[in-house]
Amino acid sequence: MSSLSSPTIHLIDDDAAVRDSLALLIGTVGLRVQTWADPQDFLVRFERQGIGAIVLDVRMPVMSGLALLDALVAQGVDQPVIMLTGHGTVDLCRRAFKSGAAEFLEKPVDDELLLEALQNAVRQHVGSRQRQQGDRAARERYERLSGREREVLAGMVEGQTNKAIARSLQLSPRTVETHRAHVFEKLQTDSLAQLIHRYASLVQEDPAA
Repeated sequence: MSSLSSPTIHLIDDDAAVRDSLALLIGTVGLRVQTWADPQDFLVRFERQGIGAIVLDVRMPVMSGLALLDALVAQGVDQPVIMLTGHGTVDLCRRAFKSGAAEFLEKPVDDELLLEALQNAVRQHVGSRQRQQGDRAARERYERLSGREREVLAGMVEGQTNKAIARSLQLSPRTVETHRAHVFEKLQTDSLAQLIHRYASLVQEDPAA
């Protein structure tokens, strides 16, 4: 099954024994695991659109875990990253979090801590992707509004009555009511509160509204 639909944990560590033992552990909670020995190979080949998390060893030859983390952040990769190290220091921990790591664990890794961190990371990533999808859908619906409907929506978001919107736009109250009905229909919302919650930010971004 593709990691686009099934959460996948990407495990990057140059130590084969560590990869095998951690992959076996992670698999016990039903998570799919893909192991990588070479961080550069991982950086080139892994599915960026997939759901899941990344477990990354700090100390590896050729490319360190922190360097890989920096590369992932620079590329806009949104999977949460859990850093592992056998030589943890306060400075290293601080650098990892500053670079965007979601968690920092020392080897030998406590099984329960790692599994809890991974499950939290996957839930976080699933929620983040769902919000992104919702935001895209909302933006697509907003783009279907006519210019006049966007102006009416802006008045609704500001809390104006139909009469106030009509005066502002030099329209009849009946015309405003018609536009208002179209706004609710096109944006697929059932209440004014829901409409404001989902679309106020888009109205604020729109210079024409």
